[in-house]
Amino acid sequence: MSAPTHLAYDYPLLSAFWTMLWFFLWIMWFILLFRIINDIFRDDRLSGWAKTGWLVFCVVLPFLGVFVYVIARGRNMGRREVSQARAQQEEFNAYIRQTAAGGRPSSVDELARLSEIRAHGDITDEEFRRAKELVLTGHGPAESAGPTARTSAR
Repeated sequence: MSAPTHLAYDYPLLSAFWTMLWFFLWIMWFILLFRIINDIFRDDRLSGWAKTGWLVFCVVLPFLGVFVYVIARGRNMGRREVSQARAQQEEFNAYIRQTAAGGRPSSVDELARLSEIRAHGDITDEEFRRAKELVLTGHGPAESAGPTARTSAR
């Protein structure tokens, strides 16, 4: 029973508070360091040498480099992040529009295709009229009045 007993009073509440505060500040500093490194690479106005200089400064002297970067270039960090987020959103919206439009042709496209098929003489005026009605009512694609439908009817 002579072994030392470690009780809660060996690590007082204030020490636990300071430990949590330092840990929190340490995590925040790493987050800030990574955001600054991302900002260095994201900025298109910096030359390659300037990016290298800032990166070396932030890696070799991390605390001083981070604080100097925030003082010197911190004002536009938010603007660059917002512009990148907007550009990504616009690219995503353009992709969605392109994908949605490419899946199924619109009724205008189908009618234009039908009139081209009729102009080439591949379908009769009656077949064109029936296919146009189907396209306008939305009950079928224009392909049903195409040459394959005509040959299968024979």
